[in-house]
Amino acid sequence: MPDSRSRTYDEACRRCGRLAAFLADVHREHPTYWCKPVPPFGETGARLVIVGLAPGMHGANASGRPFTGDYAGILLYETLHRHGFASRPVATSRGDGLRLAGCRITNAVKCLPPGNKPTPAEVRECNAYLAADLRTVPAGGAILALGRIAHDATLRALDLRAAGFRFAHGAPHPLPGGRLLVDSYHCSRYNTNTGRLTAAMFDAVFDRIAAHLSEKR
Repeated sequence: MPDSRSRTYDEACRRCGRLAAFLADVHREHPTYWCKPVPPFGETGARLVIVGLAPGMHGANASGRPFTGDYAGILLYETLHRHGFASRPVATSRGDGLRLAGCRITNAVKCLPPGNKPTPAEVRECNAYLAADLRTVPAGGAILALGRIAHDATLRALDLRAAGFRFAHGAPHPLPGGRLLVDSYHCSRYNTNTGRLTAAMFDAVFDRIAAHLSEKR
């Protein structure tokens, strides 16, 4: 088996016992669901990589594509479409024809965790896949971290000390190679329903990313 440190994804990965057992339980209840590690979606070598937390029970874990079929994907794909990164504003299934342009979406943890909360050990175990994925971000590219856990996982994957990169919504963090890490609150139902994250706030994050990508083109 190839070293996971060089791989962005392994459909057969069962290294986290708790997650593997939970996926097996969910698959028995929902036999049509994907119920495996969810692969990144989008172009290899894309200039923008979006890092989420983990698949949602009835969203990515069901569809097999990040942020597809769940509430968090509503604002994300609408915004990606508005900024020219997605071919359509609504993601419903892996076969819906939606395509990303210059963008890729991945997760800090590839498997559905109980209660949508992976343990720190599970985030660390999955980090080699994220590291391999982020190594494909070209010079001058950008990474968008959705939430604190994704932010911390990104820094770990890039072998950077968290103390030098404090998470804050909209915060830009210059990285080696002219790359840029930008933080955002996660586009979860809780954050959007409470107004912690609005469409305007999310647009502003993408405006910052677009300005960086245009400047580094």
